[in-house]
Amino acid sequence: MTATVSETTLDARVDVRFTAAGTPLAVRYDGRVWAVAAEPVHWFTRDSWWETQRTVPVGVGNVVDIERWRLQVRLGASTSALRTFELRRDPLSEQWLLEFITDS
Repeated sequence: MTATVSETTLDARVDVRFTAAGTPLAVRYDGRVWAVAAEPVHWFTRDSWWETQRTVPVGVGNVVDIERWRLQVRLGASTSALRTFELRRDPLSEQWLLEFITDS
């Protein structure tokens, strides 16, 4: 028997609660609160500005770094199965997007 991983691509808007140090604690998605259950992974990728041809006024700041988090979460304080959420925030936005969910 082989295990399969189910992945769902979304780009859904989510609310993220952070610690004072800036680490995610919980994600509100689809009316439910998912608690972070393992050490999150944080990194940045670059926007392909040459393809989007996004223009911004001089002095706006960093417009190419896309912030990302990979989180293992479970519903509330339950012992439900872990799921992996990958979040992204585009450089000119304060809104977090749930890019995809993986059942793991």
